[in-house]
Amino acid sequence: MDANVIFSAAYRSEAGLRKLWRPPGVRMVTSAYAVEEARTNLIQPPQHRELDELLGCVEVVPTAAPTDHLLFSRVELPNKDRPVLLAAIGVGATHLLTGDFWHYMGPYRGKRIQRVLILSPRDYLSLRTRIACP
Repeated sequence: MDANVIFSAAYRSEAGLRKLWRPPGVRMVTSAYAVEEARTNLIQPPQHRELDELLGCVEVVPTAAPTDHLLFSRVELPNKDRPVLLAAIGVGATHLLTGDFWHYMGPYRGKRIQRVLILSPRDYLSLRTRIACP
């Protein structure tokens, strides 16, 4: 998950994004980089508590340095967005959920980058519903 997803879920306790924390059989992963970005942008102590609670069932992986020049010669992302993609690739994630409509969703929505499918949280939840309810 990208920072904006975990930020938004922690920002409001009634956020619809919290549905992401319910599907059984899903390994939820984010990077330390994304957690730090979310934590920095949350300003209220209750939001920090919500973030900590949400992260209780999320695997936080180390941040990878954006050094894969071959990958980023084909994928145009600002340096600040590269560690999240590299973390997803590094752990073998099947999906990268992001609300970054400018850098990720515009050019890469619904596309795979090294086996990682880029989706919005809404797209992912819709996909899960279609799979679970034929």
